Amino acid sequence: MADVTDSTPDAAPPALSPAAAPVSVRAVRGAIQLEADEREHVLASTRELVTAVLEANDLTKDDVISIVFTATPDVHSEFPAVAARELGMGDVPLMCTQEIDVAGAMPLVIRLMAHVTTPRTRSEVTHIYLRGAAALRRDLAQ
Repeated sequence: MADVTDSTPDAAPPALSPAAAPVSVRAVRGAIQLEADEREHVLASTRELVTAVLEANDLTKDDVISIVFTATPDVHSEFPAVAARELGMGDVPLMCTQEIDVAGAMPLVIRLMAHVTTPRTRSEVTHIYLRGAAALRRDLAQ
């Protein structure tokens, strides 16, 4: 049987540069309330939401692992993921689904949960709630 041991000396692992912070996977949440279920309005509002989430958390599209979009049952003119693709996220896994239809729930809402890589701690992540959706999470709204 051949000897499979490595005869080279053990090399030390590369050191992290002082500026390199540990990176974690975090979930960032956001929501926006629409004025109407019209295709261009859905796309513009979703682009606004995605852009606000990225900017508030100092993220680029390369930091985004995936995004799950939900929409209330009264939103059906377009998939919110189309807007993210228009922002250059064609290589990011995106999924759209419908929120459960709870009596009395806020209408015309698009929500997202983006999975991202970031050096921010969980408490440093900024969740974004725009327009009427700010009422959904007054404790987190910006």
